[in-house]
Amino acid sequence: MKTSISVRHLGLPVALSIAGMLAACGGGGDSATAQGTVQVKLTDAPACGFDNVNVTVTKVRINQSATAGESDAGWQDIALDTPRTIDLLTLTNGLTTDLGIKTLPAGHYTQVRLVLDKTPSANSVVVSGATKALSTPSGQTSGLKVNIKDGGFDVTANSTVNLVLDFDACKSIVTQGNGSYALKPVITAFPVLATTGITGITGSVATGLTAPLVTAQQNGVVVKATVPTSDGKFDLSPLPDSSVSYVVVLTADGRTTAAITGVPVTSGQKTAIGTTITPTVSTTQRIISGTATPVAAQALVRATQNYSNGTTVEVGFKNADASTGQYSLTVPVEAPLLGSYSTSAITLAPDVSATAGKYTLQASATGYASQTANVDVGSADATANFTLVPTP
Repeated sequence: MKTSISVRHLGLPVALSIAGMLAACGGGGDSATAQGTVQVKLTDAPACGFDNVNVTVTKVRINQSATAGESDAGWQDIALDTPRTIDLLTLTNGLTTDLGIKTLPAGHYTQVRLVLDKTPSANSVVVSGATKALSTPSGQTSGLKVNIKDGGFDVTANSTVNLVLDFDACKSIVTQGNGSYALKPVITAFPVLATTGITGITGSVATGLTAPLVTAQQNGVVVKATVPTSDGKFDLSPLPDSSVSYVVVLTADGRTTAAITGVPVTSGQKTAIGTTITPTVSTTQRIISGTATPVAAQALVRATQNYSNGTTVEVGFKNADASTGQYSLTVPVEAPLLGSYSTSAITLAPDVSATAGKYTLQASATGYASQTANVDVGSADATANFTLVPTP
């Protein structure tokens, strides 16, 4: 037999005590700890010059504290049932693979780590048919650090967020001078609400290009990259939602750089570029080379170019060799092509107002202040050496 208690007939102190107990137990219908769901997906930017890039994932770790150490409290682990080997090069042109799903406390999360299998043969690259072990010292203990867009993401009560990990394989692999390779992870995470579709940009480029690369950029920084299919189609997704338009850039060996500015995106939709991007032949290519020291910094060297309308685009990059600090980039001398986004036909024309053959190089490394150098390859190859200084 159920017994009911009327608070009206109790003294005030007792009534308040019962009310507090009910609130603590969730008597008002509110959960003591609000819960949300995170589903983790992995995608990739293309890896230059490799047949395969294989990584074996064991789990993903998430924490609300950006400074939490490996053994500190607050970690939420999304563990795979068994370690899973993934060829990153299969995850281009909008393809993703699921790593797992977990219900966890609602809140703002500011640290993500991707943990790889520590078995020596678990991670590798394939070059010209030959398999080479991929050294991953940082991935064998605390996990690979993931850069989160805007510094964090929110898990909302009673909702699901897709957390996309974009693993840039090309920028993550460093040669070591002796024919071996090491992993210097470049991974970016951003949230996509499960209730919305995938945001992206689609289009096509001319077929028959050598080593074509299509990128979506903002302020001269690559946000997403892909290699077009054999019939020239590309899909730059998933992209982070943004009120700022993107610049779509095409580079290819022996061709001028081509850029389409002002490409808008709408949350959950894919913006289509209706004009096939066709770069002109570059009759003159130059080499920019040098060293970035200290060697232990493992610097990334980027080459950017400025357009007459103020747009800056990245046209190439190279990781400095982990044993020597040397790098080398090949760039076109001719003026780049420029066009503005339109729902109708887009005209790409040489940006004659821009100074052809002039580039800005930037060397950067974690824990060091970035350095830049301007070079002119209009008449000859150029050299740019960098000596990075640790940040305070």
